[in-house]
Amino acid sequence: MIAGGTVAGISVECNCVTTGNLDRGLAILELLAANAGGLPMHEIADQLNIPRSATHRLLMELIRHGYVRQQKEYGEYTLTLRLCSLGLSQLSGMGVIDISQPILDQLAQISGEVARLSVIDGDQLVWVAKAQGASSGLRFDPDMGGVVDLISTASGHAWLSSLSEEAAIELISRQGGFVRRDDYGPNVPQTVQDLLKMLHEARVRGFAMVSEAVHLGIAAVAAPVRHPQSGRVIGVISVAGPHVRLTDQRLEQLGPAVVAATNDLAATCAGSPFLKRAIAQTSRQTEVTAAPTSQKRRVKT
Repeated sequence: MIAGGTVAGISVECNCVTTGNLDRGLAILELLAANAGGLPMHEIADQLNIPRSATHRLLMELIRHGYVRQQKEYGEYTLTLRLCSLGLSQLSGMGVIDISQPILDQLAQISGEVARLSVIDGDQLVWVAKAQGASSGLRFDPDMGGVVDLISTASGHAWLSSLSEEAAIELISRQGGFVRRDDYGPNVPQTVQDLLKMLHEARVRGFAMVSEAVHLGIAAVAAPVRHPQSGRVIGVISVAGPHVRLTDQRLEQLGPAVVAATNDLAATCAGSPFLKRAIAQTSRQTEVTAAPTSQKRRVKT
């Protein structure tokens, strides 16, 4: 209990359990972000298992603070652009966009596909910037700001390949382990051995390649961004697109260009407060999350 005030722009009454209302409010924002077309109040309540009366009160508060709007009376609820504005302001202040965008733009032009940057934030990898290189035909145009799915993406594999096997498996476990999602493609790793084999291949090549794992028909190549002095990984740059264009041969061809882009970003990372913070975080990690090759353990599937 607290005596009142505001949390993230949402008023907190003195007689409420703050963590419950805050958790519910954030859950509503995340659900609406995943449903851009909007949702009716009863569906929000049912999906989040919140009483409809409480859901209505929270939606009214979110509307009052400008984070949610109702399309029409008794219509669906959608997010406003306020959260987008906050996110873009944050990235701009961190220096991520100014530093990374020209590098991503060039890589997108070279590849003709979407180039993306993800940055390590604690024990997660988060999408923070992108550039679209496909001007016509099939386009892979993913949303930004989400957490990278480590087990199925080239970006996830690029980061995991820089870690010890123990640390990589631990991170996968925190994201749900080897439980298969309905939208995964056919080539997502099914077992620990499958994953470790793919990570070993990524280490040998210097970049990760994944085809039709995160989604059917999507392929990607990615490489870690390493601090030029310490060698620690602070983020990942990737190129992704339709598998009909990004064949395995094409992914191999683009690998060196992706690695070159990571080197360019690493050389300029001192200009970004956020990337400097990522460097500080990785420097505090224990040896188990460094990139050893000597420590291995036998893991059961």
